[in-house]
Amino acid sequence: MSASPLARVTSDELLLAEHLAAVEDPHAGAVVTFIGQIRDHDPEASGRVVSLDYTAHPDAERVLQSLVAHHGRDGVRVAVSHRIGHLRVGDIALIACVASAHRGDAYEVSRALVEAVKAEVPIWKQQHEVDGATSWVGLP
Repeated sequence: MSASPLARVTSDELLLAEHLAAVEDPHAGAVVTFIGQIRDHDPEASGRVVSLDYTAHPDAERVLQSLVAHHGRDGVRVAVSHRIGHLRVGDIALIACVASAHRGDAYEVSRALVEAVKAEVPIWKQQHEVDGATSWVGLP
């Protein structure tokens, strides 16, 4: 069992096995995993998306750690990382793992965590489209 929760903003490739290890718990009967990957379309884009550049505020990791502390209550273990830098279609941008004794809690916390990451962590993306157009998403 991992001694400390995993909550990281990094330019390194995200590894599912590392997140699963961070939530490993002999009391957990359910582990819910969310993987957010770069897709080739977006409602904000006029054409096909080919890549994204993620930029994070210096406080982004602190906010992410706060979310893990909030969602990782008794009997629920949480690990989440968000990648920054240049990512292509198919690359993993976000991994969140939640382990709990029962699946209902794991699903509920996973969804709440992922929604909170999107709404609260100051990370923005610049989308690059096939025709060379770019647009920013998530700026305040």
